[in-house]
Amino acid sequence: MRKALLAILIVAFLFGVGLSRIPADPNVDDNRVAIKGYDPVSYHEGVPQKGVKSLTVTHDGAVYHFHDQENRDAFSQGPEKYAPAYGGWCAWAMLEGDKVPIHPERYKVIEGKLYLFYDQFFINTLEKWNRLAEKETEARLVEKADENWKKLNAM
Repeated sequence: MRKALLAILIVAFLFGVGLSRIPADPNVDDNRVAIKGYDPVSYHEGVPQKGVKSLTVTHDGAVYHFHDQENRDAFSQGPEKYAPAYGGWCAWAMLEGDKVPIHPERYKVIEGKLYLFYDQFFINTLEKWNRLAEKETEARLVEKADENWKKLNAM
């Protein structure tokens, strides 16, 4: 009886530990909308624009809104090209392995990939990213953030 109870407690503990980890899910609102409703394709065009609710695509658990049908079609044909890095979480915070919400107008497209950044309370992490990239190279920053994103996804 004691062995069975001990086994149940061990399984329950291990199961509970697994549940306590934060999954590396996308940065979405209560309606699963990503990038605060901004059109992910528009970033690649150089001017982030708000999407409309009638033009949506769901990808990797996130709902994306689009400014026009053309952008919606482009995303549908290649979502991995347009979806933001790190599930839409702040790229700067990902350097530390943290998931931090973003400001939808603080962004950078690097090697064709969209990276979003936090900007609030006088902290513009895009500016911090750019300063550090001058010292370490942007490729190194992306590599480090990618490693941390993979660790979060492995949990």
